[in-house]
Amino acid sequence: MARKKSSKRKYSPKASKTVEREMHEYKRGKLKSGRSGKKVKSRKQAIAIGLSEARAEGAKVPAKKKSAKKKSAKKSSAKKSTSRKKSTGRKKASAKKSSS
Repeated sequence: MARKKSSKRKYSPKASKTVEREMHEYKRGKLKSGRSGKKVKSRKQAIAIGLSEARAEGAKVPAKKKSAKKKSAKKSSAKKSTSRKKSTGRKKASAKKSSS
C-alpha cells in the first residue's frame, strides 16, 4: 500500500529565501554567528541560522528538535534524586560492641 503524499508544505517559501540568503553569505565567508561573532565554518550551522532567522520573521518553519543530551541529562538527574537514601546520622553500635 503506497503512502499518500501530504500537500502541505513543511517550510514556507519565505523560509527558503532566508536560508538561501544565509548560505550565500556563508559561501562568501561573511556569515558570522550571533553570540560569539565568529565566522561560521559549518554548512549545517549556516542552514540553522537561516531557519532561526526565518522563525524570527514569522515564516512557517517547524519547531526546533530537542537535543538528546538534554533529555538524558534530565532523566539521569531525576533518577539520582529519587534513588538517594536518607541517612540518620547514627553509626551501628553493634559493630563496636562485638570487636571488644
